[in-house]
Amino acid sequence: MMEQEDEWVSKTHMKQQMNDLQDLGMALTKLSTDTLKKIGIDDDLFEAVQAYKKITSNSALKRQAQYIGRLMRDTDPGPIKRYLAKLRGDNAAHNAFLQRVEQARERLIAGDDALTKFIADYPHADAGKLRTLIRNTRKEQEQNKPPKNFRALFQEIKAVMEQGAEAGGAEE
Repeated sequence: MMEQEDEWVSKTHMKQQMNDLQDLGMALTKLSTDTLKKIGIDDDLFEAVQAYKKITSNSALKRQAQYIGRLMRDTDPGPIKRYLAKLRGDNAAHNAFLQRVEQARERLIAGDDALTKFIADYPHADAGKLRTLIRNTRKEQEQNKPPKNFRALFQEIKAVMEQGAEAGGAEE
């Protein structure tokens, strides 16, 4: 008898949990197909979200939303919540990491000695590729061109630093 009392959850609380899961499922409907694939949701939920995007009738949308909510009950919401938080920029650790990447890019553009230090910190980095991107970024800035290489340099530095973090390398 005591065990049942410990596990008892009010009907209101259960409904709130279901509504929260349905809301989380509705957040998925606002994402692109590519983003949904990156999250790694199961096939049934993926297809339900895709079907929701195609429906125009209000009552059918409501039924599909409830179906998505039902599918969400069988899905671990943790990875989805973390991914959505990352997309919104809520993740403080991820934001700090992106700031470190941005600072590294600024240092690399500012002076050549920064590349030597960066390569020392991240020996797996492709020095030739970084050198080319830095040179092209400087040219872009001098000629006031669109920041194509500026962005490419950021992505390369980010990839190198993520790989270094996974391998237990330097964290600036």
